[in-house]
Amino acid sequence: MNRFIAAIVAFVAITPAHGASDAAKAKGIVNQVCAACHGVDGNSPLSANPSLAGQHPEYLLKQLTEFKSGARGNPVMTGMVANLSPDDMRSLAAYYSVQTPKQMGAKDKDLVAQGRKLYRGGNPSNSVAACAGCHAPNGSGIPTQYPRLAGQHADYIAAQLKAFRAGDRANDLNLMMRATAVKLTDKEIAALAEYISGLH
Repeated sequence: MNRFIAAIVAFVAITPAHGASDAAKAKGIVNQVCAACHGVDGNSPLSANPSLAGQHPEYLLKQLTEFKSGARGNPVMTGMVANLSPDDMRSLAAYYSVQTPKQMGAKDKDLVAQGRKLYRGGNPSNSVAACAGCHAPNGSGIPTQYPRLAGQHADYIAAQLKAFRAGDRANDLNLMMRATAVKLTDKEIAALAEYISGLH
């Protein structure tokens, strides 16, 4: 019951007064469209796909909107959002934002140590800023500005950093992620991804 109330509060927070979102409708869309890749509770069973549980609703809405508009290219997601209305997308964002993220846990201690150093302190030798500056020391992000990273699949984090580095993903604010990722080596990306997957 508390989760339902939290969902309603989240819906109201990101929904204009004239377009009331519906938690039951969101759950129906989740079951029909989203669950196979992202899980009913937003904890993706597939490491290549992001977990959405606990993500900031503003960030989720931005991504859904940009998949639909083409600003964020992804043929699978473009097809998934094609029939979603703006109200549907707001409802989904609110629904997933109040789900409880599962703790992932990092596996490689050596990579975690390297990733921790880079995440918290950056790399002054090539002007890579600390990830923690925008995404918070615990990976919780900053609502309305920067996404939650904590507990995200390492494979997904690595793939997104490489996409930013290559310019294949270009929906970041002011080129911020592209300007950072272009300076990262494959080894640094692997270390960051492993460290981030263990944050909670």
